[in-house]
Amino acid sequence: MRWPAVFSHDVGMTTPVDQDAVSAEWRARGFSCGLWVDQPGQVWADFVHDMDELVMVVDGQVEFEIEGETHHPHPGEEVLIPAGARHTVRNRGGTVSRWLYGYKR
Repeated sequence: MRWPAVFSHDVGMTTPVDQDAVSAEWRARGFSCGLWVDQPGQVWADFVHDMDELVMVVDGQVEFEIEGETHHPHPGEEVLIPAGARHTVRNRGGTVSRWLYGYKR
């Protein structure tokens, strides 16, 4: 099955990402918002959720693989992971990465 195109867009944040502003904007769109911190080399493989998920890199080099398509968003760039899409997250950098995630409520 082919999933809808994953979209990404800059929601007006500048580096550094303002977590409070992102959280408020996501809440207004019906999503939660939390911060995830990963050590270098961390991999979260083959997750599937029954709801849409938004992610946004705060800092570091985070790779999102969604249904076999790889995305390397810049800090402040939002990526939608559609409900039911198999996805993997990797910290590709040599430093700690931080990224925001939120689930459609």
